[in-house]
Amino acid sequence: MGMKPPPDADTMAQTPGLLSYGLPTHVHPLGNKLNAFKLQMNSMNLPPDKMQLLNQYDNEKKWELICDQERFQVKNPPSAYIQKLKSYLDTGGVSRKFKRRVQESTQVLRELEISLRTNYIGWVQEFLNEENKGLDVLLEYLAFAQCSVTYDMESTENGSPGSDKGKGLERSLEDLSKSNSSSPTQGSSKVRHLTIRLNPSHSRKALRNSRLVSQKDDVHVCIMCLRAIMNYQSGFSLVMNHPACVNEITLSLNNKNARTKALVLELLAAVCLVRGGHDIILAAFDNFKEVCGEKNRFEKLMEYFRNEDTNIDFMVACMQFINIVVHSVENMNFRVFLQYEFTHLGLDHYLETLRLTESDKLQVQIQAYLDNVFDVGAMLEDSETKTAVLEHMEELQEHVSQLTEKLQDAENDSMAKIAELEKQLSQARRELEALREQLSPPQPPSPPSPQPRTAYRLAPERRGGGGGAGGGGLKVKKPIQTKFRMPVFNWVALKPSQIDGTVFTELNDEKVLQELDMSDFEEQFKTKAQGPGLDISALKVKATQKAPSKVTLMESNRAKNLAITLRKGGRSIQDICTAIETYDQQALSLDFLELLLRFLPTEGAPHAAGGSVKVKKPIQTKFRMPVFNWVALKPSQIDGTVFTELNDEKVLQELDMSDFEEQFKTKAQGPGLDISALKVKATQKAPSKVTLMESNRAKNLAITLRKGGRSIQDICTAIETYDQQALSLDFLELLLRFLPTEYEQTLIGKFEREQQRLEELSDEDQFMIRFSKIPRLAERMNVMIFLGNFSDTAQLLMPQLNAIIAASMSLKSSSKLRNILEIVLAFGNYMNSSKRGAAYGFRLQSLDALLEMKSTDRKQTLLHYLVRVITEKYPELTGFHTELHFLEKAGTVSLDSVLQDVRSLQQGMELTRKEFMRQDDSPVLKDFLKVNLEVMEKLQADSKTAKEAYESAVEYFGENPKTSPPTTFFPMFMRFIRAYKKAEQDIELWKKQEAAAKEAESGPPGSKDQPELPIQKAKRQQMDMIAELKKKQMVKEPLIYEGKDGAIEDIISDLRNNPYRRADKGRSSAKKRAAGQSLQATPDISL
Repeated sequence: MGMKPPPDADTMAQTPGLLSYGLPTHVHPLGNKLNAFKLQMNSMNLPPDKMQLLNQYDNEKKWELICDQERFQVKNPPSAYIQKLKSYLDTGGVSRKFKRRVQESTQVLRELEISLRTNYIGWVQEFLNEENKGLDVLLEYLAFAQCSVTYDMESTENGSPGSDKGKGLERSLEDLSKSNSSSPTQGSSKVRHLTIRLNPSHSRKALRNSRLVSQKDDVHVCIMCLRAIMNYQSGFSLVMNHPACVNEITLSLNNKNARTKALVLELLAAVCLVRGGHDIILAAFDNFKEVCGEKNRFEKLMEYFRNEDTNIDFMVACMQFINIVVHSVENMNFRVFLQYEFTHLGLDHYLETLRLTESDKLQVQIQAYLDNVFDVGAMLEDSETKTAVLEHMEELQEHVSQLTEKLQDAENDSMAKIAELEKQLSQARRELEALREQLSPPQPPSPPSPQPRTAYRLAPERRGGGGGAGGGGLKVKKPIQTKFRMPVFNWVALKPSQIDGTVFTELNDEKVLQELDMSDFEEQFKTKAQGPGLDISALKVKATQKAPSKVTLMESNRAKNLAITLRKGGRSIQDICTAIETYDQQALSLDFLELLLRFLPTEGAPHAAGGSVKVKKPIQTKFRMPVFNWVALKPSQIDGTVFTELNDEKVLQELDMSDFEEQFKTKAQGPGLDISALKVKATQKAPSKVTLMESNRAKNLAITLRKGGRSIQDICTAIETYDQQALSLDFLELLLRFLPTEYEQTLIGKFEREQQRLEELSDEDQFMIRFSKIPRLAERMNVMIFLGNFSDTAQLLMPQLNAIIAASMSLKSSSKLRNILEIVLAFGNYMNSSKRGAAYGFRLQSLDALLEMKSTDRKQTLLHYLVRVITEKYPELTGFHTELHFLEKAGTVSLDSVLQDVRSLQQGMELTRKEFMRQDDSPVLKDFLKVNLEVMEKLQADSKTAKEAYESAVEYFGENPKTSPPTTFFPMFMRFIRAYKKAEQDIELWKKQEAAAKEAESGPPGSKDQPELPIQKAKRQQMDMIAELKKKQMVKEPLIYEGKDGAIEDIISDLRNNPYRRADKGRSSAKKRAAGQSLQATPDISL
């Protein structure tokens, strides 16, 4: 379908929808198109996000939207509907003419409801404005349509004969107009009354005409119109403030149509949940009681509830309304009173009869009411016990655990999505690079230069703005001459050859220094001892002329670090050594001693005295002692360890070990063991029973088999059929230790060749013979363990790989982090370039040094100053850490271990595949491979992506992937983020303290009220608290009903999906609780 062309002036003049509602009459395709679109958008009353989305359309699409909107709008203006409704209210004239007029009333009302629901808000506002007063006309027609119902109902109840109908009608009309004559002004009274009057002179004709209307669906459609009006914020406020609107809606319950009654009750229930709406609904039912002559409030409602038992939708709506009107109030006493009103009307007994209803919807609403019932007796019981509190705690704990699981799942899903996006981006870049290589003409070979990985190379437009690479080489940075002598910032600078392909090629620190005034920085961070500024060229000449005058005994870097440590100590060499010799802790601080401990002279560790280990003799005990299973060191392994200084023989000489022997001796005792005698006995002893296993191994196998709790045949059959249900994973892992050795296989073969009896063997040996008969036993066992472990291992590895991918991607793509590093590079060069030369980049560990560099007055660190600068000059960078995701999770991942686990899984998968090829009739292996092959392929792809993404990110920040594992790389950023946030908090605290100090100083000079400042502060805080409480009270009871458009429909939809249950739950008695139904509480909704 082609796009609709813009209309000309004649077309616009013939289109009331465009002329009447403010759209331009001359819309040129290239001229006023945007103005027409703007007017159209303003008239549609869209939320800001939808408005922003539509504004992003191109001009042609905007014009098409204007044409579509105009095409589908209802063309009748509000005045047309209002005139027709007024004509139906004209009860004079011939009855047949009224019949003809009223035949189309339902259709007109349906069109009006569609217009109110679908037209833009300007149309609705025009319908409701002071000139048209569409709400009053609609209510007048509603009252007219149902006055005959009220009259017939009264006549039936009073038993009036036909001759008395006139009197009854007059009384009915008096009731309709009575409250209006005695009512105060509209805005000053909370009493809600009718304003609809009918002329008594036309009473009989009006009654006859009203009966004609009431036989149609006009009342139902009128309620639908009012519901559409209430769905707008302005319309809802108008309805709530109208003195008769809610009353007329409530009186519509007298309609004979059960569908209309259900609609009314749904609408009233939704109004109940609006703050302040409950009082309006109760007032409307008070008016209903007066108009309909009820003895008790809600009497008719309960009557309809009992009698309309054939219409389930009405019964559900009625039960829902009763539940909400009773239990949506906060006042407990009032809630009990409303509950008793319905109990007095027989609700409880009737609900007992409905207990076995077949309608699930009705049963759920009944159960919701019973769960909300306030049982005062149960309340007293609950006050004496802590059962409710304990249950609440359990619910909270369960809720917290569920939320934790959901949060973990959400994080895992988020990481998985980011990882998938990273893989797609990587693939797209590879394809783009391949296309570039195909399309670009061949170029002469050039010497290779180190580049980052192609899959993660930054786009050229991102790298072009940096201050580094220009014309194929780095721009040489000149030293910065400072006004004062600045301290040295101890960072680890990168060489120019090390920054190619890193983030530092994109940074322009010189530009940062041009934008900032560094005089304040120099004042705060200058060294205390000032002198002439340093000149690097002079230093270089001096260094070339200077000859070494001293012999050095230490490596140069170690000597420099020792010099820095000694300067921190602030004492002479003699004083330091004397303090150490005399253990003087006052002279040397603990921090200085810990630093000095690193510079102990390097020499070999002390050896054992005498240069050899003393041979220890075996200790003969009185009783046979159990074996202590430790891992003993050999004599050659203790050289230089603590064990060369220990003397256990001396300890044994000092102690009486008889009591120890008595308490720890083995149960089976015999004569003391003599090793030499044992050796002789062992050579003379002949085996009394045939054994195929070493005794300790046989004992351990017996223990393992007892843990399995299955017979030898069952165990072997389960292994042969890969039955994981029969054997637990722990048992399989234990059993794997008892695979037959070559020696045992030899003994088993010899036993079978000699055809000895199987009964002569122990159970363990019998198991070993049956065990060894399983073909490819080792492979089967490993496959079974792999099958059992695969799912858990894959679920454990996947989030770790996703965390690495997501964290690496966020670090590399964060523009704010790059700008932060640029500022750090600028300040570091400002402090160091005149002494050590300009740096083109730095190691990430240098970020920790920002906390070590203190200002001249020692009150702040360099990081505090940088945070101030960023807050004042670059406020858009303050939330840089929000761009970095999953650093904490990635920092706990050992990538090498994860990759090794993935390789192990791949090896297990290959082993399983080979086993399946050998034994392709195994359904277990077939199902496993069918389900998990894709999982394994995804794991492999993710592991490759994680490795590449991580290495690319590490290289991008100038680090070495081989020496910087994730447990070292990501925590450097985490420490910097924590320190940055702490510095922000410190600065905020300092600002508050400065403001308080200035406020204290700004008091009138010589004032005697200075000591009363704390009292004034307390008074001010008290006044602020009172103001806050008043504000909260005003919020609780708003004078104007405010809320978003569509709120009423949202409330009704929510109530259909979830029955109303209070968050605090009523104390209901056991007999009123129906078991097996669990309903979720729905909170009160406020507009």
